Amino acid sequence: MDNLPSRELLANFYVAIRMLQQPVEKLFEEMKPSPSCIISDANLAWPADTARKFQVPRFYFDGRNCFSLLCSHNLHITKVHEQVSESEPFVVPGLPHRITLTRAQLPGAFSSNFSDLNDTRREIRAAELVADGVVVNSFEELEAEYVKEYRKVKGDKIWCIGPVSVCHKEDIDKAQRGNNTSTDQNQCLKWLDSWEPSSVVYACLGSLSNITPPQLIELGLGLEASNCPFILVLRGHKAEEMEKWISDDGFEERTKERGLLIRGWVPQILILSHPAVGGFLTHCGWNSTLEAVSAGVEVSVQLGQEEKFGVLVKWEEVQKAISKVMDKGPEGRKRRERVRKLGVMANKAMEQGGSSNHNIALLIENIKQHATVHSSKDTS
Repeated sequence: MDNLPSRELLANFYVAIRMLQQPVEKLFEEMKPSPSCIISDANLAWPADTARKFQVPRFYFDGRNCFSLLCSHNLHITKVHEQVSESEPFVVPGLPHRITLTRAQLPGAFSSNFSDLNDTRREIRAAELVADGVVVNSFEELEAEYVKEYRKVKGDKIWCIGPVSVCHKEDIDKAQRGNNTSTDQNQCLKWLDSWEPSSVVYACLGSLSNITPPQLIELGLGLEASNCPFILVLRGHKAEEMEKWISDDGFEERTKERGLLIRGWVPQILILSHPAVGGFLTHCGWNSTLEAVSAGVEVSVQLGQEEKFGVLVKWEEVQKAISKVMDKGPEGRKRRERVRKLGVMANKAMEQGGSSNHNIALLIENIKQHATVHSSKDTS
């Protein structure tokens, strides 16, 4: 969905995805030995029908965390958000902690916008309820209480196997996501090598971010005013407007001594893993957040959500947030130490004997048990 020029095309996108069902089922019939299970994306409903047809278990992979999944589940069940106005705070029920939200802060699945997706949302929800389990991109140590509560909801059928971004340790694997960029990977790393440890701010808002060109401009000015070296990534359908401002304002030329502008995709994991990077300015998508946690890098500020309320975050506020995160004083050192410990925990989870490594083994064992039961039925 990252490359869709507009969210209005989502309905057409789901129609196109649905057309994959027939060729996938044809592949199922042809493969020898036949597949033992299906692990499909959480946003696809039709694999549930395919799994039923071929009598194999179906698990769905959800790119969110257990906190988000538990919140969504409890809201679907209780519908407390439907009893309040758009801006009225309400308490999400059934959580280990008191969490207050407004309807405006809820994800798209709870939005009344895009009514043409209502049927698709219902199908996805129905497919979730009949799935044999959930595979989650998180690790137990990060959100232990929410993993425990979500396991209760799902009858123990959840497996946290993340952070998936640290599965491959080699640089060549880390760089695979960044193969369409205006800046050569080696050039980017060489630029980072020229800066002191934890001194660079990496700003990448993600292609699905709602951030507007005026807000991007304030972001750029805030980076400039921070006096920190920075990498600013420009991509998505709004990049063209930003490029015009950069050209007219002279921003790139003015900041070239300590700023690197990258157009298109970037080797994000490589960048975050570099010792020179000390802060990450992001839209706080879960993949990016977890990659920052794994690399032990602080997240500076979340941008994009303010657009829902018609608020423009001025460059002075961006500068203030960056300065706070990049602070070298006692508070800054305390935050960096906490982030470093989280990074160690994230990487240990994926190692032999770690919680996520163990969960992968448990998932495989569960699939084997399903296959054994299915085989017994066939021979009886």
